Amino acid sequence: MTEVNTRPRVRGWTRFVTARPRLSLLVALVLTALAVLAGSGVADRLGAGGWEDPSAESTHATKALEREFPGSQPNLLLLLDAGDASVDDPAVAAEAERLTERLAGERGVTGIGSYWQSRAAALRSQDGHEALIAARITGDEKTAGETLERIAPHYRGAHGPAEVTVGGPVAVRHEMQTVIQEDLTRAELIALPITLVLLVMVFGSAVAALLPLGIGIVAILGTNAILRALTELTDVSVFAINLTTALGLGLAIDYALFIVRRFREELSTGAEPVTAIGTTLRTAGRTVLFSALTVAVSLAAMLVFPQYFLRSFAYAGIAVVLLAAAAALILLPAALTLLGHRVNSWDLRRVFRRRGHRPKPDGEEGGAWARTATLVMRRAPVFALGTTAVLVLLGLPFLGVKFGTADDRQLPSASESHVVQQHIREGFPGSPGGGLEVLAEGRATEAQYGAYKERIARLPDALRVDGPLVKGDSAYFTVLPKGEAVGDPAQRLVGELRAVDAPFSTEVTGTAAVLVDSKDAIGERLPLAAVFITIVTLLLVFLLTGSVLIPVQAVVLNALSLTAMFGAVVWVFQDGHLSGLLGFTSPGSIETTLPVLMFCVAFGLSMDYGVFLLSRIKEEYDHTGDHERSVRYGLQRTGGLITAAAVILAVVMVAIGTSRVTNTKMLGLGIALAVLMDAMIVRSLLVPAVMRLTGRATWWAPGPLRRFHTRFGLSEADPAPAEDGKPLTYGEPLTDGEPATSEEPATSEESASDEDPSKDEGPAKGGEPARDKVAPRS
Repeated sequence: MTEVNTRPRVRGWTRFVTARPRLSLLVALVLTALAVLAGSGVADRLGAGGWEDPSAESTHATKALEREFPGSQPNLLLLLDAGDASVDDPAVAAEAERLTERLAGERGVTGIGSYWQSRAAALRSQDGHEALIAARITGDEKTAGETLERIAPHYRGAHGPAEVTVGGPVAVRHEMQTVIQEDLTRAELIALPITLVLLVMVFGSAVAALLPLGIGIVAILGTNAILRALTELTDVSVFAINLTTALGLGLAIDYALFIVRRFREELSTGAEPVTAIGTTLRTAGRTVLFSALTVAVSLAAMLVFPQYFLRSFAYAGIAVVLLAAAAALILLPAALTLLGHRVNSWDLRRVFRRRGHRPKPDGEEGGAWARTATLVMRRAPVFALGTTAVLVLLGLPFLGVKFGTADDRQLPSASESHVVQQHIREGFPGSPGGGLEVLAEGRATEAQYGAYKERIARLPDALRVDGPLVKGDSAYFTVLPKGEAVGDPAQRLVGELRAVDAPFSTEVTGTAAVLVDSKDAIGERLPLAAVFITIVTLLLVFLLTGSVLIPVQAVVLNALSLTAMFGAVVWVFQDGHLSGLLGFTSPGSIETTLPVLMFCVAFGLSMDYGVFLLSRIKEEYDHTGDHERSVRYGLQRTGGLITAAAVILAVVMVAIGTSRVTNTKMLGLGIALAVLMDAMIVRSLLVPAVMRLTGRATWWAPGPLRRFHTRFGLSEADPAPAEDGKPLTYGEPLTDGEPATSEEPATSEESASDEDPSKDEGPAKGGEPARDKVAPRS
């Protein structure tokens, strides 16, 4: 055979990212500075709502009522507490009337009403010591928030014999927005130093540890600029900035960990820095690109839903994932080019080596992970059935899930707007503000309105009917449901009202109607989102592995890894267990959109780790054709890395979970649990067990799909050239019919793990590569 130079040439993407490293980093620095300017103030432009379907009947009716009957949709409530006196006391009444008149003169406020004007029993507490002034602040969320900030200080506090507190939906949204911004700053202050310490523990080198953190900061700042631009075009939820921080740090660190780890691996073999970068980009770089695509696909599924709360997470998530991957594939190689071997500088683990303990590089405990894989595969049925049973058991509480809406109970119990709403819930009759409004449009007589009112009053879940209030050809009725404002009777009442015959067109709105319409919108589009995620994930994993079975396994096992998260969400946040420890008030339900959001995010992160593991298993299988050895090798090479990445991401999510807003707390802690379960249970135990049970059939694919993968598939492996220079796929026999033997000696850990006598006897039919009869690894 003619000897050929198998040293990779510096070309293509490697040449692009290493040709002008200083210039690349300078451009990145300038763009990051511009992103800081462009993204400044983004939180002030984000909305705190977005749970309703904009095309639903309830949304249309709400807008019509706001336009025609602003007093029917009060979003500002002033709670007057007369102390030991009665609200009917002349001094209290005089002060209340003065405040009502003053509020009526405020710019941007309309629909003023109060107990002292209407004497409505629903606006007076049952003990007679509290009463309400209601109004509507006009404009969108941003305008309403600015109006509230302007007027609230003038009404809050002591006014003669009464004490005034400010509440209502607009106050809840504004306070939630403020709390989220404060909590996010605190979460970053918690997460960044802990993350840096963990990275130093993983890498040893302080220089290497700073690189992933820098990539994460670039991704977060860039995404904030993108969100700021999007606010000019559409509504974006304030909750999205929490996901930006979590994924920006988490995924950027994941990707940088993978690339820096591979780069240091190549340097340790004696490769030159530029050559090491070329190999890293062809291997780990491809995996990072694939991983980013799988995460982006999972997040993109939220775009099929009409609620801007969900769509906002898709905007933020896709942007931060792609920016993190781009920074890891462009800026990081440029930095590594300049650093070269200095990436190992400031080795903080030197003290351990002086004491005779030489730690494994980059946090990898290769022998332990290889032994774990060997043990799991020897007892594959036990581990497969056992872990599956545990995960299913942990998910059982989700069978009792109850869906609701986000309200003031998302806020800390001491927050002003929460206190106001809690007083109303506990002390006022008929749940003021929790009724259903029926908008009637079309000319009608007084008798027709009266007959319709009698019909809806007889509905089984209606407690009381007020109205109608008529204006031109429109009118509206207020219907109070039995029980809670969004309880089961209230939701049934929505359907009952919509089924009542009327001589005019009717539309139903109110809190319970918004919830019913939101659930319907999610239910209609959920199958489409699930099919989208499944099909695209199957295709991407097939392109990576060339197997038919592995993509199916990946989807099923990823979904199974989320059961603990969903079970914990219901057990903790719906049922209220640990509410005292975690500091939240349980509303007795889960906000309708949260499970969808958590599934999409957690599924994408699980695929992230799955791609890391499968890429190394596939790389080794292409080299050796030995199925069990490949599984052991893949877990040995990535077990420590995946665990470290999962722990770091969990730290970031737990920091987000310290938020005082319940939905954010649920999102952070739930995804942290899902990530840890996936890395420590599914990737470490369930995946090796299932792959051992499926054996060589794991890699089977029919002929047409094999040819499709040969042409379009991606692989971490670098094909070794044949003697005539023509590239060969790993595992492909040489043209002269003589097989090549693997030139890479097994490590002592790998040799120890090969004691299992069960070996594959040969390639499965259908083009599977021959075991141990392969082209040499480059």
